[in-house]
Amino acid sequence: MSSQIRLKLLPRARCMFDEPVQVKVAGLRSGQVVTLRARCTDEKEVVFSSSATFRADGSGQIDLETDPSLGGTYAGVEPMGLLWSMRPDALHKRFQKTNSLNPHVVKFSVHEEEEGGGTLAEATNERLLIGDGVMRRPVRDGNIRGVLFTPPGVGPFPAVLDLYILGGDFSEKRGALLASRGFVVLTVVAYGYSDLPKKIKEIHLGYFEEAIQFLRKQDKVGSQGVGVISISKTGDLALSMASYLPGVEAVVWINGCSANTLLPLHYKKSQILPPLMLDLSRLIPTESGAFNGKKVLNDPGAPENEATLIPVERAEARLLFAASEDDLNWDSKAYADMMVERLRRHGKDNFESVCYPAAGHYLEPPYGPYCPSSFHGVSGGPVLWGGEARSHAAAEVHLWKKIQEFFRAHLSCDATQIEAKL
Repeated sequence: MSSQIRLKLLPRARCMFDEPVQVKVAGLRSGQVVTLRARCTDEKEVVFSSSATFRADGSGQIDLETDPSLGGTYAGVEPMGLLWSMRPDALHKRFQKTNSLNPHVVKFSVHEEEEGGGTLAEATNERLLIGDGVMRRPVRDGNIRGVLFTPPGVGPFPAVLDLYILGGDFSEKRGALLASRGFVVLTVVAYGYSDLPKKIKEIHLGYFEEAIQFLRKQDKVGSQGVGVISISKTGDLALSMASYLPGVEAVVWINGCSANTLLPLHYKKSQILPPLMLDLSRLIPTESGAFNGKKVLNDPGAPENEATLIPVERAEARLLFAASEDDLNWDSKAYADMMVERLRRHGKDNFESVCYPAAGHYLEPPYGPYCPSSFHGVSGGPVLWGGEARSHAAAEVHLWKKIQEFFRAHLSCDATQIEAKL
């Protein structure tokens, strides 16, 4: 490596996962062409990497905030392009970073332009999932199993129930990041974690009612009700919670469905919604080896499926529908439109919606590698998630800010709530 060439990460090399970082190179020759690379390894030991070619300016500097990539895994001016354009070293792998205590470590490097060119400079970006002072506590309380994240300070803080996934692979990323932004967050799953059942045949709303009650009792919680954040299958669950359970003040629905999907929904020993089922014969094979599953789910708008529709007009909570038009998991945009129309028909105005034209299914906290395809547990093989990488990455940045603004606006926080608990 050359001692003359410097690779700088600003404002600092250690930051939060959801924060941008400015990548700059200095000490190059005027007009020198070099390749910048980024590389990381996820929790499943899958290697992700990206590259982009740049030409130094007259003073021998490159700044990714203003200088275009001339080619590589992305092109044009994209300050965080080396992060979101990282690709796995194997087909159909999704970036896995689920333990909040393990930072996302990205190694940036500058190389001579030629294939196999020598390394000119290196720098390491440590991207934290959990902020300084945030308390992480595993929860085993009654039937509830999950992890509670509490911000530093006395509060009061708004409370959010994080339904990142219904069951199986537990992920702390979204909950820990939200807590780092000033929310008390309980992340829970319904099965496949700790001593919970490995599989379930129906969903019981009572479990999530218990989770709401547990969250509202926490000392630093100032909101009278809780927010619920969801994605995919948990989207319909979050809407059902708002429709049937007390204590839900705000719901973020990300690329979910308008009907109760896949499993019967029970409450107080009775089934309240039958499941909308799917037909795997409608999976469409593609050249990549992954399937397009957009038409696999039965039509929730068909008369024979009317009983599966969530009576969202019952909800008093504020609702945020976030839908990707290029979602290939299912037709999220159509489902969001169905619910908006239903709410308007019932004279309701407690909702807002946002649509992302070229984004795919998995809208997550920003600056992780874009995932075009990966294994789907229900389909039993790899599926396409949809979206175009650049647009998907921009959607994640916009939605993450929108989510925080939405919860702060609609989760009423009162210091007297804390005083009462103390």
